Amino acid sequence: MNLPNKLTLTRIFMIPLFVVFYYLTAIGGNFYISAAIFALAAFTDFLDGYIARKYNLVTNLGKFLDPIADKVLVSTALILLLVPPQGIVIMPWYASIFVAVILARELIVSGFRLVAAKNGQVIAADKSGKLKTFITDVSIVVLLVSAGIEPLGEMNTVNLIGFILLGVSALLTIVSGVIMIVKNRSVLKDEK
Repeated sequence: MNLPNKLTLTRIFMIPLFVVFYYLTAIGGNFYISAAIFALAAFTDFLDGYIARKYNLVTNLGKFLDPIADKVLVSTALILLLVPPQGIVIMPWYASIFVAVILARELIVSGFRLVAAKNGQVIAADKSGKLKTFITDVSIVVLLVSAGIEPLGEMNTVNLIGFILLGVSALLTIVSGVIMIVKNRSVLKDEK
């Protein structure tokens, strides 16, 4: 197993650790620890792809695992932010709209890529998709950090910044999804 695939597996194994620390409110700083774990896991996404491309270490296992690891990590974090430990408010209830948009786009794009793969086409992420991923990851880290700021359970400036970034991420999610589908609309044409 090559280094990029090991990094992807590491990201997958970090997800349960992230969840445990997120809900481990009995220790001080649990949200900071979960933010650090998430940030490190998100960084492995960049790192494994960079190493795989630079050193020509792209494998079928990596092509399979990497997008799954990314989607499970981000989906888990977004869902946890909507269901914080009791007495903690991280996002207002209407943030669920942003989360729903982001998760729906991921499902749509995954299905679109499956259809493309069946037709022998590979659809790589473009710049708008990469920017969306970066903003989403940053918003999650900022929201996690905001949860650890005293007094717990109250909205604060850091929280507002994270929420605004999540809104930007939801907008970029729509834009990048539309761009990807329009650029690759031939995937949806019926064969004759």
